[in-house]
Amino acid sequence: MTRRVGPILFILAFASAFIPLGAVAQAAGGSSLVADKDGRIRTQLSARNAVTVSSEIPARIASLPLREGDAFRAGQQLVGFDCALHQSQLRKAEATVEAANAVVQSNQRMAELNSIGKFEVEQAQAKLKEAQAEAASARLLVSRCSIAAPFAGRVAKRHVAAHQYVTPGNALLDILETGQLELQMIVPSKWLAWLKPGSPFSVDVEELGKSYPAKVQRLGAQIDPVSQTVAVYGVMDGTQPGLLPGMSGWAVFPQRK
Repeated sequence: MTRRVGPILFILAFASAFIPLGAVAQAAGGSSLVADKDGRIRTQLSARNAVTVSSEIPARIASLPLREGDAFRAGQQLVGFDCALHQSQLRKAEATVEAANAVVQSNQRMAELNSIGKFEVEQAQAKLKEAQAEAASARLLVSRCSIAAPFAGRVAKRHVAAHQYVTPGNALLDILETGQLELQMIVPSKWLAWLKPGSPFSVDVEELGKSYPAKVQRLGAQIDPVSQTVAVYGVMDGTQPGLLPGMSGWAVFPQRK
């Protein structure tokens, strides 16, 4: 799934976490060929989340510690901005709130003594609310001066460099979630007679020349009426340190051996 993130905000998507169904069919030898002569299904590994981290504020990048391929933990800082200006604006906004609050308290005491009318009290209260709103806006900007990782993963690509000035919407990093990898494949629709969520199968990964256990996670929502095929989504069992998103291979189901 694609999406964008800010400080734990997801702003825009960077690439689909799964390969297109047509690409799977073509990799298997064309749209008319789903399984090979041994009943194996072409498949490819993908990350559960693939996200582009983007800037939400105009600022200079002060910290960009991770490089392509580096791993990070959930909550770790990915990008830090130089927010001296935003912090200064926040302090000014907070001071304005304090001043407006003092005026409200003073006017309330004066109103109790009948020195001023209700209108003056309400006007002071309105200015206090306005100052509080401006302070909240400034506080939000400062909170976006640091972008934290929404999950544990690795950096796939850096779009910017430290000390570079960016504007809202600028792509900063492409990141991938580590952990369980997912699989997508196309199978003949007649397999639905025995293929169910939880069904075990193995994946022969070509890049490593090894076989790994997996299981069906969910089935597609509809059958292609032309090819009589259906999408199947699987997940690797456990965590396999040697596996990387983008690796490909063959899904082997016990019923098809």
